[in-house]
Formats: sequence, structure tokens, C-alpha cells
Amino acid sequence: MSISASAYEILNDAERSLARDQWFAILQDLFDGRNNPYLDKRVMTIAGTVISRPQDPQLAYSNPERWVAECLELLAEAVQKTDDTVRFIPACVEYPIYGVHFIDRIFGAEVFFKNGQWYNNVLTSSIGTLQIPDLFRNETWNLAKRAALAFLEQGVSLPLFSMPTLSSALNIVVNLYGEDALMMMVEEPDAIRHDLEVINDVLLSLHTWYRKTVPAVQLQPVISWSRTQPPGCGQLCGCTTQLVSGAMYRDMFAPLDDALLGLYPGGGMIHLCGSHTQHIETMRDMKYLKALQLNDAAALDLNAYFKGLREDQIFYINPSVEMTVEKAIECTGGRRLVICDAIEAPVR
Repeated sequence: MSISASAYEILNDAERSLARDQWFAILQDLFDGRNNPYLDKRVMTIAGTVISRPQDPQLAYSNPERWVAECLELLAEAVQKTDDTVRFIPACVEYPIYGVHFIDRIFGAEVFFKNGQWYNNVLTSSIGTLQIPDLFRNETWNLAKRAALAFLEQGVSLPLFSMPTLSSALNIVVNLYGEDALMMMVEEPDAIRHDLEVINDVLLSLHTWYRKTVPAVQLQPVISWSRTQPPGCGQLCGCTTQLVSGAMYRDMFAPLDDALLGLYPGGGMIHLCGSHTQHIETMRDMKYLKALQLNDAAALDLNAYFKGLREDQIFYINPSVEMTVEKAIECTGGRRLVICDAIEAPVR
């Protein structure tokens, strides 16, 4: 299914692509610590427009090619209303199947939608016996590949394409086994290490496929409306790190996370949303960690992160009543800071 001629023209608009690339250059200057006239005057602000909600959301699971085409038609309408010289509003299609349980389903967990969000049932197999799935025949992964290839086949140069939630080894092992995974980290660390390495090997494979398939200037990780980085940067979800000690994260999980971010020439970002300050020392030493995206309770600890991390590590903040734009600027002096002010974000 090809998009309309008018949508094709809008989504290949050279001036809009140039404007996007100029915003990327500003972000790259921020990541590289270079002075930029824009950054000397204003805090970098991202307000993402992600159109990923066709009228029938089930198309994402039954016909990803048509789903992508409908997304692009909607996106063509939206970008004409979002030209902005103050904020970066990247046009993006995000394929969000199975929410944060996308990888769980690849590993064979039962995943279901209830009360507005995705859940999974834990595996019944023993920890330490996890096997790499047959990705070639994996229904969930093949759907994701079809969506990415359908996007590329439309030949549009302006929009970004955002992956499903690839998450992180720690998040996934806790999804797959529940609280048993946390206990086994202490009682049988070798068993949990086996499964973590299997999970991370799969994550590395999926990230590698996207990096080889989608042009770097168009590829972004999940939730691009508040996590868009310069081209060539990766991202992982660190939500569950709040449940483990500083020593455990340093020894068991940080090497896996840093290896994943190291796939990308620009390193990448970890998303945090709870109390994670016990990991500041480890995060400071992670070679490929370039940015932290702080949501909710994590944003309240911005001052601690700003003082504790390296000068070349950046902070993305979603403003809230407790952590306002003004307070974030006060904590950082406006340095190493990206304010994320989402205009529109999909629910599923």
C-alpha cells in the first residue's frame, strides 16, 4: 500500500529535512560539549510529534504495512501544523507493539492487553535455562521487521522511525520471572547471569538489525517524543535498576548495558523513572553512557545526577509540578540539559 502523492511530497520536503538536520546538529553540539549560539541563548527543547494511532490499532498486529502507510498519511497532515523555530518537533513513526513486553513475547511469555496497558505472565521454566529464540521464525520479531521495511519502502526522507521497546536485560529478566529473578540474583547468581547474557545477546542482535537496516539519520529508540538524540545514539530502559543495590548493578548489569550502548557510534541513553541514585558512581564510569532521561521520581534527583556524573553526560527532563523547567535550569545552570515537552504521545 503506497501513500498518497501529497503525503509523499510533504514527507520528502527538503526544507523540513534541512530544519530537522539543523536541530540534530544543535543536539550533537550539546552531546559533544561544543558551544553553539542557540544553546548560549536558550535551553534545548524537544516537543515530539509521534503519529502512531490509525483508526484501527489492531492493524499494527495484523497488517503492519497498511498500519505504516496510515501513520505516514496522518503524519503528513500533522507536520504542516508543527513548524517551530523554538523547539525541535521531530516527525516520527513509532511501532509500539506489545508495549514494554515486546521482548517478553519474543521469549515466549504470554502477553495480554488489559485496562489500557500490556501485561505478561511469567515463564514457568527454571531460571538459568533460557534459550535464544529462533528469530527467523519468531512471529513478533517478524512483525517488527515488516513494519520497518514497510517504512523504508515508502521512500520518505523526513520522518524518523522509532523501534519497539527493546528495554534492557535487567528489565526483561524481571518481567520473565517476576520476584524470583530478584531472589536468584543473590541465591544463584550464575543461573541469572546465564539468562541475562542470553537476553542481552538477543537485544544486541535486534539493535544490530535496526542499525544495519534503517538509516542512522532516521533511526531513533523508543518514545522519541521525549528521548530523541543525535543520529547514531542508542537507548535502553533502566527502570528496574531501582530494585538492585549499587554493587549488584555495577557487577552484574552495567557491563551488559554498556555493551549494548556501545553498539552505537554515539553511545546512548538510559531511561530512569524511580530512585536510582545508588548507581551514580557506576553510571559515571560507563564509557558509552551519554545521557540520562529522567522521569517522575528520578527527575527529583536531577541535582545529584548533575553533580555526580561526568561533564560529557547529558540530562533529558520531563517537567512536572515537582521538577519544573525553572527548577531544572536552576539545578544545572541550563548546562547539559534537554527539556522534553511532549505535544502528543500515543497510548498504545
